[in-house]
Amino acid sequence: MLLDTASLYFRAYFGVPESVRAPDGTPVNAVRGLLDFIARLVQDHRPDDLVACMDADWRPQWRVDLIPSYKAHRVAGGAAQPQDGAEPGTADSHGTPEEEVPDTLSPQIPVIEEVLDAIGIARVGAAGYEADDVIGTLTARARGPVDIVTGDRDLFQLVDDGRGVRVLYPLKGVGTLQMTDEALLREKYGVDGAGYADLALLRGDASDGLPGVPGIGEKTAAKLLSVYRDLAGIMAAVDDPAARLTPSQRKRLTEARPYIEVAPKVVRVATDVGLPEFGAALPTGPADPERLEALAGRWGLGGSLQRLLAALGG
Repeated sequence: MLLDTASLYFRAYFGVPESVRAPDGTPVNAVRGLLDFIARLVQDHRPDDLVACMDADWRPQWRVDLIPSYKAHRVAGGAAQPQDGAEPGTADSHGTPEEEVPDTLSPQIPVIEEVLDAIGIARVGAAGYEADDVIGTLTARARGPVDIVTGDRDLFQLVDDGRGVRVLYPLKGVGTLQMTDEALLREKYGVDGAGYADLALLRGDASDGLPGVPGIGEKTAAKLLSVYRDLAGIMAAVDDPAARLTPSQRKRLTEARPYIEVAPKVVRVATDVGLPEFGAALPTGPADPERLEALAGRWGLGGSLQRLLAALGG
């Protein structure tokens, strides 16, 4: 089980009242909400391995070099830049309200990291890469089924029934999860996992600063992919006078060629990131009980931590 950690603690932050505070009055709603999320996931799904995937760089320069608008609106106009994995998004794409990182969330992120480490839940990131790329790499390496837990539709591209890779997409907390497999993707979007990245590239995504191809929306993109199979097939059709593209489609795709040439590297998650050595096995008890006890007292983690420890011990 691979957790898109920032996506989940953002959901926790906006789903748990800010009145949930530490003894000194500091908000810990994201911390406690995330612990409850993980407890529920462990209880319901009993994964053998669990990895909290982190954003070491939420807006990698190599992606910005290819598409300068990539996530640019999130730092424009003096908006606060996400720190240590905080990634704001829209409800349509990431499942969270579109706004800058709240001041009361940023201080909770180091607490989340300390608590996960003391519990012994693997926490993995890679310099210059987003959590999505860590998830893509671990999925590519996996020898068995993989459940990816995220509120970010971008990761639908990793769904692969043949390898047992599915996305658990929270619809309400983590108690109600959309089990996203290829059948569901075909039903909702007209593509399978491999085609989802091409669909997203063509339609664009305002929340990520991806312009897409003007005039090519989701339905048109899905139709083109059903006829020409993939992005390469669509662009081959653009160059083939006999292909049955409408004049407007041919014109729009031709004009968007510079974007289409670079966008795949930006939109598709990396699958070959160098990662540090780590142990992914689901812990059955705290890795550092004394440290965890101190953190629990300092931050008032209360029942949230106890529920997670009970789920791990179960």
